Amino acid sequence: MEILVTNHSLETLGGSETYCFTVLEALKSLGHNVEYFTFKKGYISSKIENDLGISFMSKSKYDLILANHNTTVDQVYKKGFTIQTCHGIYPSLEQPSLNANAYVSISQEVQDYLAKLGCPSILIHNSINLDRFKPITPINTKLKSILSLCHSSDANQFVKKICEELDINYRQAFKYKNPTWHIEDEINKVDMVVGLGRSAYEAMACGRPVIVYDNRRYFESCGDGYVKDILGLSLKNNCSGRYSNIKFDSDSFKTEIEKYNSNDSFFFRKFAEKELDVNKNIQKYFEYYNFILGHKLKKNREKKIRFLKKIIGKHLYKILVNFHRSLK
Repeated sequence: MEILVTNHSLETLGGSETYCFTVLEALKSLGHNVEYFTFKKGYISSKIENDLGISFMSKSKYDLILANHNTTVDQVYKKGFTIQTCHGIYPSLEQPSLNANAYVSISQEVQDYLAKLGCPSILIHNSINLDRFKPITPINTKLKSILSLCHSSDANQFVKKICEELDINYRQAFKYKNPTWHIEDEINKVDMVVGLGRSAYEAMACGRPVIVYDNRRYFESCGDGYVKDILGLSLKNNCSGRYSNIKFDSDSFKTEIEKYNSNDSFFFRKFAEKELDVNKNIQKYFEYYNFILGHKLKKNREKKIRFLKKIIGKHLYKILVNFHRSLK
């Protein structure tokens, strides 16, 4: 297939940018002819072109367009059947474009939100390259190190202070200060990770227990804590911390750290293999695409049948009238 993948910006390292790269990488490995589109080229678009050998949009038509962000949908929707993937409910770029042909939600929270807006969608969770994000080194039986993947200085300082008090080695990969592409290497150096959303999923794929917590600019500090026993519930809100919405203080956060169990490494990896594998999730997109096309073909066929019945009915009526007159 001729497929276009879009993202508003591919300038710097971020969640949707990494997602876009991951999807392009998987599509190319499956043998599809893939191109990308963005308004802002930069670090990630260079990696897409140089590492994956994928070019910027050049065609007038595509079989399928997998679009992130409403701005890109509005720019390219005339070029082919467009599925918009919505990654959140708050950011303006994640709001559904009416120019999309169909929608995918990455969490139950997003799916419910889109439904209220009159945009039905299917649920396909975030996608991770499990060949890249995998356990390389085993974690320690006793917790010795924590990596913070939080997106705020305040959250990083909060986690760092607690680690110092508990004599736990603290590391951080703060994307706004020291962005790291090969973050899987940093994850595999520690026993546990603090973060949310895609950061949490990448850690789980590496077999690392996760505390879902951060202090993002678009909502106040909150978390779900050590999510092993509530992962399915946390997942409803994209492991954003908004399910439990706990306002952690030092003591309550230490309680979450104390829940660490090295055996949970296998649980998190199995979860990633079931729900986050990009290759499985890409197939779900194709199934959705084929279902919609099949549904449209069926509706068109039914419409044609109704039209033919109407035309045949008119002709048959005329024949019967003429036949009745001839009898007279």
